[in-house]
Amino acid sequence: MSPGGRNRGGNVTAQDNLYKAVLALACGVVLATAIFVALKCYSQYDTVFKAPERTMWRSSSLRMR
Repeated sequence: MSPGGRNRGGNVTAQDNLYKAVLALACGVVLATAIFVALKCYSQYDTVFKAPERTMWRSSSLRMR
C-alpha cells in the first residue's frame, strides 16, 4: 500500500513530488519564521538567547519616580 503503487478504483491521486513540495514549503516557512523572530529579538533587546538585563516595565517605572 505504498503511495506510488497502482491506482485502484479510478481514483485520482497526487504525485509524490507534490507532497515533497508541500513539505519543503512548510519547512521553509518555519525556518523563515525562526529567522524573523531571532532578528526581531536581536534588534529590540540586543540578544537572542538570554533575557535582557532590564525589562520594559522596569525601565518605564524608574522614569516616573
